Amino acid sequence: MNIVERSKDILLEVGAAPILYLMIALSVISVAVMIERAWFFFVSSEDLSRLARALESRLAAGDLDGARALTDGSRSIEGAIVRAGLVNGERGADAASEAMASATAIGRLRLERRLSFLGTLGNNAPFVGLLGTVIGIVQACRELERAGLGGSASADIMGAIAEALVATAIGLAVAIPAVAAFNYFQRRIRTTLGNAEALEHIVLSHLHGAPAPASARHAEAAAQRPVRLTLGSNFEAAPIVER
Repeated sequence: MNIVERSKDILLEVGAAPILYLMIALSVISVAVMIERAWFFFVSSEDLSRLARALESRLAAGDLDGARALTDGSRSIEGAIVRAGLVNGERGADAASEAMASATAIGRLRLERRLSFLGTLGNNAPFVGLLGTVIGIVQACRELERAGLGGSASADIMGAIAEALVATAIGLAVAIPAVAAFNYFQRRIRTTLGNAEALEHIVLSHLHGAPAPASARHAEAAAQRPVRLTLGSNFEAAPIVER
């Protein structure tokens, strides 16, 4: 028996039923992921227009602590990103920018959690269904072969074709919702990160325009003072003069 005949016998022994059970299990998991992600985006939503106006008001008044308090109870990704910048605001705009960039990367991971499963399932579920279809067609060909030998297998042929079509239908039924949900959540992620970027610019615009903290001003003034080097008691170097 060659490898083709052996492969055909294996397909006929397995049948399309395991493929159908696999597709049903994957569909249940995909629905669970959709519900979990939808709940996550629901509980992390916030009135960002109100938050932006309140931040503008507090930062314009120079109330950095008050602006930070606005984000302390926030459950949104945008609020967590802005909070990271405000916590590091006293260290300067550059430190706040780096902190918000780090918080954005962490927030993106939270937003994209489990979405790769939906994307992979949406792309590959039709192919899994197609495998079941191929198995059903092989079964139909076997019944046609038996009928050609003098038997009557029309009912078995139709049953094998129907099984093949069912596998294709289930594959599409699993893939279409997964792709739709994946695209929807990706759009929500882009919207969330866009809103966070807008709030970041609000914070950075005020931090860039705010006066430097007293400690930073003292450090800068000390760095600009002339430096005298002393060696022993009889030597004093002249001050360093910039050319």
